[in-house]
Amino acid sequence: MQPAMRFGKDMMWPAIFVAAMMWVIWFFPRFIVSMGKANDNLLSKYQSAGLIDYVFALVALVALIMGIRTARATKGEIELRSSFDRFALFVSRVTMLILTGVVGVMFFEVVARYVFERPTLWANETSLWMAGFIYLLSGLYAMQQRSHISIYLVYDQMPRGLQRLCDLISTGLICLFALAILWGSWTEAAQKFMRWETFGTAFDPPLPATMKIMVIFATLAIAAQAVANLIVDWHRGPESHGVVDESEVGEMIESAQHQFDHSKRA
Repeated sequence: MQPAMRFGKDMMWPAIFVAAMMWVIWFFPRFIVSMGKANDNLLSKYQSAGLIDYVFALVALVALIMGIRTARATKGEIELRSSFDRFALFVSRVTMLILTGVVGVMFFEVVARYVFERPTLWANETSLWMAGFIYLLSGLYAMQQRSHISIYLVYDQMPRGLQRLCDLISTGLICLFALAILWGSWTEAAQKFMRWETFGTAFDPPLPATMKIMVIFATLAIAAQAVANLIVDWHRGPESHGVVDESEVGEMIESAQHQFDHSKRA
């Protein structure tokens, strides 16, 4: 299969999920009204969710399930080692699309502002909104790929049994932190979500309503991924992480300098 076709297949379900969720999130107050949980402010602005709203919600759910089922590692990524890895990979693809959306929004704003002299009211806050999702969701991918910052100076000198103990302690601390976030933030986050608290600007996006809940979701997902990593890695042999070779670093710097000089001459 050609790389372009393979990329399109990998990104199809995440793209459908993102498109459907854009509708669901923007019109989520309609679902709150349908649940009978809306306050007077929402009741004055929104009606109950209609057929099209439920269709988009169903499409998002189907895309989520199919995206998780078909998620696969690509070149340079760690192979799938647990069922939760598929979820993390799917979320990473969604995050990639959101990042592309940020670039598109900012490009549109630059053209609108400096070419047509018609700046928008929504580009800055939309990019801020999407960047918040990227910041929170990318942590799950980093945990799944084991690419978070780790200091192995002492860890590599330990026997495997002691390494397992360190892994157990670190995972326990991550889970404790996630539970603390859940316990300390749930009430406020749920209140902001159910009243669909907005940013209070001209565009007025629901940043407080969505981001508070997303902080809890992302933290719990990272903790779950840490537990999945611990289970998968428990029976692996001793781990050792090579020390950085200074000669290789020097060669990389020299190569980069050579390419820079060549581009200047060109």
